[in-house]
Amino acid sequence: HLYLKMHAIIDDYELIYCIPEGMVVKTFMDMDQDSEEEKELYLNLALHLASDFFLKHPDKDVRLLVACCLADIFRIYAPEAPYTSPDKLKDIFMFITRQLKGLEDTKSPQFNRYFYLLENIAWVKSYNICFELEDSNEIFTQLYRTLFSVINNGHNQKVHMHMVDLMSSIICEGDTVSQELLDTVLVNLVPAHKNLNKQAYDLAKALLKRTAQAIEPYITNFFNQVLMLGKTSISDLSEHVFDLILELYNIDSHLLLSVLPQLEFKLKSNDNEERLQVVKLLAKMFGAKDSELAAQNKPLWQCYLGRFNDIHVPIRLECVKFASHCLMNHPDLAKDLTEYLKVRSHDPEEAIRHDVIVSIVTAAKKDLLLVNDHLLNFVRERTLDKRWRVRKEAMMGLAQIYKKYSLQSEAGKEASKQIAWIKDKLLHIYYQNSIDDRLLVERIFAQYMVPHNLETNERMKCLYYLYATLDLNAVKALNEMWKCQNLLRHQVKDLVDLIKQPKTDASSKAIFSKVMVITRNLPDPGKAQDFMKKFTQVLEDDDKIRHQLEMLVSPTCSCKQAEGCVREITKKLGNPKQPTNPFLEMIKFLLERIAPVHIDTESISALIKQVNKSIDGTADDEDEGVPTDLAIRAGLELLKVLSFTHPISFHSAETFESLLACLKMDDEKVAEAALQIFKNTGSKIEEDFTHIRSALLPVLHHKAKKGPPRQAKYAIHCIHAIFSSKETQFAQIFEIQAIKMMVRWLLGMKNNHSKSGTSTLRLLTTILHSDGDLTEQGKISKPDMSRLRLAGASAIVKLAQEPCYHEIITLEQYQLCALAINDECYQVRQAFAQKLHKGLSRLRLPLEYMAICALCAKDPVKERRAHARQCLVKNINVRREYLKQHAAVSEKLLSLLPEYVVPYTIHLLAHDPDYVKVQDIEQLKDIKECLWFILEILMSKNENNSHAFIRKMVENIKQTKDAQGPEDPKMNEKLYTVCDIAMNIIISKSTTYSLESPKDPVLPARYFTQPDKVRFFPLYEILLELMLETLCGLCASHKWVSVSAERPDEELSRLEYLGRYSSSIISSIVKLLFKPAKVLLTQLL
Repeated sequence: HLYLKMHAIIDDYELIYCIPEGMVVKTFMDMDQDSEEEKELYLNLALHLASDFFLKHPDKDVRLLVACCLADIFRIYAPEAPYTSPDKLKDIFMFITRQLKGLEDTKSPQFNRYFYLLENIAWVKSYNICFELEDSNEIFTQLYRTLFSVINNGHNQKVHMHMVDLMSSIICEGDTVSQELLDTVLVNLVPAHKNLNKQAYDLAKALLKRTAQAIEPYITNFFNQVLMLGKTSISDLSEHVFDLILELYNIDSHLLLSVLPQLEFKLKSNDNEERLQVVKLLAKMFGAKDSELAAQNKPLWQCYLGRFNDIHVPIRLECVKFASHCLMNHPDLAKDLTEYLKVRSHDPEEAIRHDVIVSIVTAAKKDLLLVNDHLLNFVRERTLDKRWRVRKEAMMGLAQIYKKYSLQSEAGKEASKQIAWIKDKLLHIYYQNSIDDRLLVERIFAQYMVPHNLETNERMKCLYYLYATLDLNAVKALNEMWKCQNLLRHQVKDLVDLIKQPKTDASSKAIFSKVMVITRNLPDPGKAQDFMKKFTQVLEDDDKIRHQLEMLVSPTCSCKQAEGCVREITKKLGNPKQPTNPFLEMIKFLLERIAPVHIDTESISALIKQVNKSIDGTADDEDEGVPTDLAIRAGLELLKVLSFTHPISFHSAETFESLLACLKMDDEKVAEAALQIFKNTGSKIEEDFTHIRSALLPVLHHKAKKGPPRQAKYAIHCIHAIFSSKETQFAQIFEIQAIKMMVRWLLGMKNNHSKSGTSTLRLLTTILHSDGDLTEQGKISKPDMSRLRLAGASAIVKLAQEPCYHEIITLEQYQLCALAINDECYQVRQAFAQKLHKGLSRLRLPLEYMAICALCAKDPVKERRAHARQCLVKNINVRREYLKQHAAVSEKLLSLLPEYVVPYTIHLLAHDPDYVKVQDIEQLKDIKECLWFILEILMSKNENNSHAFIRKMVENIKQTKDAQGPEDPKMNEKLYTVCDIAMNIIISKSTTYSLESPKDPVLPARYFTQPDKVRFFPLYEILLELMLETLCGLCASHKWVSVSAERPDEELSRLEYLGRYSSSIISSIVKLLFKPAKVLLTQLL
């Protein structure tokens, strides 16, 4: 009846809408395939619905209803269709395909009908009817395109499933898959299309998975045509062949079972670009997370590994980049990769070496277990690469690995132990000459080894245990790093101080000089110099920036203040319109180096508390993998180093109190370290921390007097550094070892900038003045006093061997030291003489110290005199031999020529404290013996007419005054008297006498004033020579034999003989010639 009703109105277009909505559709929906009668009844209606009137109806809703009816008709009449004409079937299915486009709008009121249509044809597999049609490929292709175009993220899983069912039935049950239809599917895998329509990609992926077995031959044929035969024209997708292979492999590796062997052939292609494309493809396939390609296709894997040694650089580079993904996703392949990465880590191309490091580090950062020790060692080696870019990458990579697995302990203690060497290696790089390396080590230390942004206690704990586990060379490098930063900080502080001064030519030169020094501590000194000049100008013009920098380099700057100063300076120097600012980058380098981001007063206090925890046994030393003894020892050493580089940071009552507590501990090492720290940091204790001074002084006294030797030494150091009244303090506690220690320290210093040498000499002089009893209370035993006298005199001799200290030893101090050779104690005389001889024989002591040997003539022990004479002979011979071998040292004759000891001897004897009265005959005899002790050896040979040279020196002295007291008549009279005695000896003992000196002697200006203009000696010489010639002729018949009890076997000199037998004549001549000492000489002769 429905058919008759529709047939009655079918020709009337206006009445088509009179059909109740969905009536026809519902009728077909309710029908099933088993009702043959109904099928026969509605056959004509089915045929009529396929007419052009309905297929081309302008109303889309009508077309949708018709399509739904047709879909039901195909279901009802399946497996045969009521339509026999191929053309009609094509029109119907193309019509249904067009209606499926309505699936695109999921919010349409008719969407459910579109879904019904899709569900119906998918379930019935209606399109399978088209297999017999000649135009089936066109129908299927259009269907696939439609479905791929309408799929979107608004569709639910059912829509997706029905689409896959519909398309997969065509592929799986059809006889063939055309290239056009295959392209329709594969095009959705191309990256460009994939990114545009992710849902289409997912649909194609699901379809390929469902139809893998059926579609694989057609895919294989496509790749054979393109890869092997080069027929790129068969498909527009030929240019995307490698992208498609990757996508297909990721979807289902079975799709490429026959294609992969072709890739092995392509890896050996002569075309570099083709090989590169294949390498890129295989890198992604082998490196994919769940890929088993390497295990499944070992020949292809081995062939791919061979490309690590490819002649083409981009190919090697691509292989190296692939390594990180492979290591992360396939740790089992690390062994195969290791040897190839080893070779590439020495590749001549910088970029390849760089990427080897990146690959290994990337894998290690994901999981340390992914890389073996050999791979990490490749990174280690590259820290010494010739190229900065490679070195930087290797160092930064190791730093990141260290921070993750050691500092943050993300993989446990075993992983931390595995990379424990990294911290040492990174710090060893500080020994490199390149400033870039050194700056990077400093940055790594601040950011990765001891992150500066940690809370103070955590930061100091980190530093504490790091320092405890470093090797010796790394510790030295770290100490050097702090030292260099501290030095640069002082240089910048000096620059700021110079800028603040009024601008003058001198200040400008000083600023330029300081800028040059600073630029040597920055990368690329050429550019750095220009940038520093610009920065200097900024500091002159901008008070705020200068103030911030001044605060930054202040010794009292805290870590938080430092960060704020750096932030403010960089903010002011930055320019938002200039993303890359080389000037700002260079200044950042400078600020990073000078900013105290680790150490301040709070940090030192926290560090001392951490050390005390270890001492008390309450620290986590064992948990940190550090034995407690090692932690304590390293912590104390760290504090000692910081006390040298950051002394002001120790200036807090809390810190000093903690150190004082350490000083009182029974542990000797702890006490020693505390003493050394006090010595380095205690300069302000006396002024600013009086309560600490009061508590510290008794402890230092106790350590100096009764403590172990090392503690006593360090206690003396502390007293010297901290207290202004050094002499008073030392007077109470001084011991011989302390004297030696002070001398060694001064010799190590080699300068008197702090006046330490001067104060020490005063102390030593006090010891000698007091005969070794500094307290002058008579409580020191005679032996101890003797030891102190010897130590004091020996110390002065030791200091005199260093030019900077010899200059500050006064004549009084020198003369007081010389008296030790005549000390009342035999052992003191003996030991002092040995030290004197040792210094002189090594040519370390100045020549005036040889004059002290003259005093040995007064030694009451004959053996001592004999030994002293032997030593003197040896010293004189050493100097003469040295002059013969070094003829070019003529300018140093004053300090080397033995004859020049005569003026020093005369001066020393003139100031002998026993020589009080000028007319003291007994004392003059002693002076004569002392002079003869020296002159006898000097005049044993008359080399180069040395006798005349000596006599000339004595004559010249008579024309000067004593520089020690030029206006003191008695002092000068003593000097001239000793000269006269010396002249008497020279003239009387010389057998080969000549008036002419080979050269004009130079007198030491420190001992004698400039000579007078009036000369006396020519007249003296003429008359004396005339007298001697005359009297010697008269007395030629006499036997010249001495009647002296002391020298019974020696001959008398001519002058002595004449004195014995012609006293009246000689007296007359003496009155004429020796007015200053005429009476004394008359009595002597």
